[in-house]
Amino acid sequence: MRSLGHALGQASLAAAAQPLVIAIQGELGAGKTTLVGGILNAVGIAGAVRSPTYTLIEPYEAQGRHFFHLDLYRLADPQEVEALGVRDLLTSDAVLLVEWPERGAGTLPPADLEISIRYPEAARNDSRQMLLSAHGPAGERLLSALLKCDGTQDK
Repeated sequence: MRSLGHALGQASLAAAAQPLVIAIQGELGAGKTTLVGGILNAVGIAGAVRSPTYTLIEPYEAQGRHFFHLDLYRLADPQEVEALGVRDLLTSDAVLLVEWPERGAGTLPPADLEISIRYPEAARNDSRQMLLSAHGPAGERLLSALLKCDGTQDK
């Protein structure tokens, strides 16, 4: 998770300066926060990254971009996203890293990149299956930059 996060962090810097929304789905303990930690460490945020489960949004600034780590797990209703002012965060240099985006369905800005993390059905270890889906030009550029950072073309 941390390695993919590192590559994704580098890719977010390589992508054009425009707002990016990265939606990260997965059950409890799947590695969503670890992935976000890898992204933030790759852009220069030192130390451990904790999930903003109670604060809901944690801002970071690095490399001329504003990163916002959102954890929507505690939301009871998608309309609560409006009260957070998430749309106001979408400046040209913003990257929104959204855990539990399904809890804000219909009120969040559309995701440029969706990451779904799952445990394989037959796995008896800590392996994960991940599906990355790009949406629109920004998501496609981000995924392309990710593949270049990662050094593979088979994702």
